[in-house]
Amino acid sequence: MTRIEFEATGDAHGRESRDCGKVFVVRGPVSQLARIIAAPSCRSACADFSPLRFRHSLMPRIQLATDDHSRDSAGMRYVYPVISRRAGGVSVGINLNPNNACNWRCIYCQVPDLKRGGPPPIDLALLELELNDFLREAVSGDFMATRIPLGARRLVDVAFSGNGEPTSATEFAAAVAIVEGVLESHGLAGKLIIRVITNGSLLDRRAVQAGIGRIGRAGGEVWFKVDAGTSTGFARINGTRVRPDRVVRRLALCAALAPTWVQTCLFRRDGQLPADQELSAWLELLAPLALQLAGVHLYSLARPSLQVEAPRLARIDAVWMEAFAERVRKTGLTVRVSP
Repeated sequence: MTRIEFEATGDAHGRESRDCGKVFVVRGPVSQLARIIAAPSCRSACADFSPLRFRHSLMPRIQLATDDHSRDSAGMRYVYPVISRRAGGVSVGINLNPNNACNWRCIYCQVPDLKRGGPPPIDLALLELELNDFLREAVSGDFMATRIPLGARRLVDVAFSGNGEPTSATEFAAAVAIVEGVLESHGLAGKLIIRVITNGSLLDRRAVQAGIGRIGRAGGEVWFKVDAGTSTGFARINGTRVRPDRVVRRLALCAALAPTWVQTCLFRRDGQLPADQELSAWLELLAPLALQLAGVHLYSLARPSLQVEAPRLARIDAVWMEAFAERVRKTGLTVRVSP
């Protein structure tokens, strides 16, 4: 195998030892190496070289856990694995917002240095390369054995999530098409579901509808964020001025394009449970759509917020969550609870 030597500037570093006679010297942060080694000249020099395997060799073999959804766990720009308690196994994340920018600012968000805005241009070739390499390692390599606890060693989905609103990427629909193609090439089409976790704010855009529709036709689904039932609630929790009637319209549109689950985060703020007035408004918002929706995910805080409100937020216990879930079920909605 081609040996790659490098001098890292402020990042973890190491060396691939097997040698086929060709040596590349790369200087710079490790965070840039995957892009460099993705170049045709580098990959053609050694066809079996894996950027994922190379970058894993530079990182501690720390097992993943449900309370750690680090986007850097695979050392890639767009692809990252997490253990998802709601999905029930290893979720292959697609992060189209590597600049930590989002059009909302949810007070419970775990993204560090979150800022308002959209993503930079997406390098679709690099996304495809990373996903191919990760799936190869997950299916045929030692990733599952060395990084995943025994009870969670199964791939369950490829999820567009990450560090901001994934549908804000101009290339969203094209990225969905790439994921479809990669899954097909690995014999995983129909075995790994494609999901998008979205705030739904951009469903009015035709390009976003095209991407969501493609996910629906591929047997995938949408997890659509609805954390409140009033304008005041949306502003307080999500930092957005969206009106409830627009949320309803976009949610109905989304459900017509792909199976859609509502995902709602419930938590204590300053020691107080969610106000009953807000909960009732949330129920009134969703009840008319009960027959159109796949169901509702209710969940509380599994990981600490990284926003300024973090000290004011706390997890809600399972007993309260189950009691509220029963209230929701009376509307005809299917409910799953992850306290």
